[in-house]
Amino acid sequence: MPAFTFEKISPPVRRAPAATTPKKPRGLISQMIDRFAERRARRALRASVRRDEKPVK
Repeated sequence: MPAFTFEKISPPVRRAPAATTPKKPRGLISQMIDRFAERRARRALRASVRRDEKPVK
């Protein structure tokens, strides 16, 4: 039987949250695509509302 043993010592537990990385700003092309998509969605919504309305005589 050995006279001594080796114990695995774990590192101390971090209590503070890890530093978050700042978000990258969106690219110009992504912003332009978002604008076009938003306008197209609004236009489609207006067109669907117009189709749902009944014509008044």
